[in-house]
Amino acid sequence: MSMLEAAHENDIELEGACEGSLACSTCHVIVKDEKFYRMLKEPSDEENDMLDLAFGLTETSRLGCQVIAKPELNGMELALPAATRNFAVDGHVPKPH
Repeated sequence: MSMLEAAHENDIELEGACEGSLACSTCHVIVKDEKFYRMLKEPSDEENDMLDLAFGLTETSRLGCQVIAKPELNGMELALPAATRNFAVDGHVPKPH
């Protein structure tokens, strides 16, 4: 399960406008502890391209749709940026399917 899916299942407002297809940056999250960030698989070129569009990009930014839960990440904390950039719709919060 991705962090985007987990957020939707727990009513956390993490947009995910492209529904996890690596076509936006609206599920941008910030890994709070660099130790956990280093445990994640390297971001793909496609993810890095989308992160370049993200609001409030940091050294530990990732897309929530690409961060997959696994036991060794237990205890990882994520922060949500103050805003997102959704080039398709302004102000609309989509509901997960």
